[in-house]
Amino acid sequence: MEGYVQFLALLVSALLVGFISVVFSLVWVFQYRGGLSWDGSAQEFNWHPILIITGFVFIQGIAIIVYRLPWTWKCSKLLMKFIHAGLNTIAMILAIVSVVSAFDFHNAGNIPNMYSLHSWIGLAAIIGYAIQLFSGLAVFLLPFAPMPIRAALMPIHVFSGLTIFATVIATALMGITEKLLFSLQNPSYSSSPPEAIFVNCLGLLLVIFGALILWMASRPHWKRPPEDSVKILRPIGGTREGKEAESSVTDGSNANKSELKINSEAARKQNFRLDEAGQRSTM
Repeated sequence: MEGYVQFLALLVSALLVGFISVVFSLVWVFQYRGGLSWDGSAQEFNWHPILIITGFVFIQGIAIIVYRLPWTWKCSKLLMKFIHAGLNTIAMILAIVSVVSAFDFHNAGNIPNMYSLHSWIGLAAIIGYAIQLFSGLAVFLLPFAPMPIRAALMPIHVFSGLTIFATVIATALMGITEKLLFSLQNPSYSSSPPEAIFVNCLGLLLVIFGALILWMASRPHWKRPPEDSVKILRPIGGTREGKEAESSVTDGSNANKSELKINSEAARKQNFRLDEAGQRSTM
């Protein structure tokens, strides 16, 4: 894998920043907002930022880059599809529960629903995410869609997935700012009390996490290679086919090694678009 050390450093940084973001959301809720409950009070609303940051931001980010992890390239693409779809499903469930908690809190306190730009964009992101998830399951996971259709829809699927993720980050920033403006009265948000500074730091962490995920997902040289290349490059301890390929390379001459590499690269370029559609998707 080209730039493996750089990828590993970015991956560790993204996981660390994402985990710290989740911890910050918990500290915010329990330290400054009174904890959690499910009784229509403000404590029920506190589920909203926690579940959004945990599911819709952190878990969705992991789902986006799961195909890029080089140590998973020896796994079957079907297994990776299930992992990718499972992570996105968990993120979707958490996002739905978070929206329910917000609506319950508004209804219990006679607060109008869906009046802010944050709520409009947030609901649009959830609807788009649901469409992305179910269309991805239908086209890329179930074995019914022809390969040309998968190849044609893949660029749209990737673009919409990354767009939704970036939109979720922006919506989360709008939401935490809106919450501070409404909640901090004495002292006010503009006077920068400790809670305001703490939550602003949370917002910066979300931006950094989103930037790291988008950078890793947009580098073409970190894509999962086509299936034939995965078999050839499979490390020791892989499947029987991987061992046979490794043995043939080891026992062959230098000319055969070069020919194998050239043929592998040519096949990768020729079949890249069709093969990629069946190997990775970004929901």
